[in-house]
Amino acid sequence: MKPVPQATSLRRAPVQRRSAERLTRILDACADLLDEVGYDALSTRAVALRAGVPIGSVYRFFGNKRAMADALAERNLDRFTEGVAHRLQGTGGGDWRTAMDAVLDEYLDMKRNTPGFALIDFGNQIPVGGHRQEPNHRVADRLSELLSAYLDRAPDEDLRRAFLVAVETADTLVHLAFRVSPEGDARIIEEMRELLRAYLARVLDRM
Repeated sequence: MKPVPQATSLRRAPVQRRSAERLTRILDACADLLDEVGYDALSTRAVALRAGVPIGSVYRFFGNKRAMADALAERNLDRFTEGVAHRLQGTGGGDWRTAMDAVLDEYLDMKRNTPGFALIDFGNQIPVGGHRQEPNHRVADRLSELLSAYLDRAPDEDLRRAFLVAVETADTLVHLAFRVSPEGDARIIEEMRELLRAYLARVLDRM
């Protein structure tokens, strides 16, 4: 069973395995329906029907569809960081270029293959919270925590700022690439990699 996100949007965290499995089905159904009908037409009742659970089970975890979408975004971020960590296993450490490729490749893979990700990803289309809770700030914070040991650098504000600039840049250009082509325009993606390599070489190599 895949881990359940520690979602702040949950009314009640699952305790038993059966409850955790039900929550996973609800979030999976939410993701599938987002691809099919979009956020505006999404409803808690439709999610319950797709997940095969009583409507009360949905409301046990979520007060409304917004909370469901927030939890899905949180799960996406958890799975993204897990995927980056998996890609970096066995690669040694200290090479920011390897880390950058792992981050980009995992993001592109999720963009192409993860249900609901094109609309929600980490919350970009439905932002929540204050300044430091904006989606790209949360991604940059998570990458700082994940990659600081790999890069043998302290997870300080300078590193977080560098990742935030890189994440904002990649976010904009990846969305452009997928507007140009459903699978992501390869030339735009390569231009993005070159741009990020130039920026990170200038910033990280002098830290």
